[in-house]
Amino acid sequence: MPTYITLVRFTQKGAQDIKGGPGRLDAAKQAAKAAGGEIKAFYLTLGQYDGVIVSEAPNDEIVASRLLQTASQGNLQTETLRAFTESEYRKIIAALP
Repeated sequence: MPTYITLVRFTQKGAQDIKGGPGRLDAAKQAAKAAGGEIKAFYLTLGQYDGVIVSEAPNDEIVASRLLQTASQGNLQTETLRAFTESEYRKIIAALP
């Protein structure tokens, strides 16, 4: 299943309601599971981003749908990267001419 790394920044609204964040994270985990995916890890971070989410989903369309739903709530801004495992990386490199 494809892996995704999501970089998270709290909006002003999200920061003002930060105590509601754990509940929103729990809801996101349930929504990911219902869509056939999984949030594998969440990290609160220091620096340019406020958090990092590592997740898996069956396809990009499901991830895009979940991210649009999340964005519509107004608590977070996200940047999502499709990640490849080491074995996927090795397979991609091996296929190069």
